[in-house]
Amino acid sequence: MKSNEGSPEAGRRYREAYKAHYGTKELREALDLYKAVITAYPESVEAQYSRSQIHNIVKAVVPRKKIYEAEETLALAHLHLGNAPPKQESLPPS
Repeated sequence: MKSNEGSPEAGRRYREAYKAHYGTKELREALDLYKAVITAYPESVEAQYSRSQIHNIVKAVVPRKKIYEAEETLALAHLHLGNAPPKQESLPPS
């Protein structure tokens, strides 16, 4: 997979998101812009930073208890469904 690290456009778009986040405090716009960076440049440093900034926004606006509940639900879903191979049911003897 081609890395987009060092892309001037990724940097510009990340700075735009960061400005909306910390400059004008437009959190909804910042979320959309960070998501756009991640989508367009998934392997870039800017995408990594954008993921961190989204996490910062979540921590700022979502009550801590809700975050823990959501994380637990997500983890349990992946433990039971997401990454575990499906269980094979044994056939009754013929």
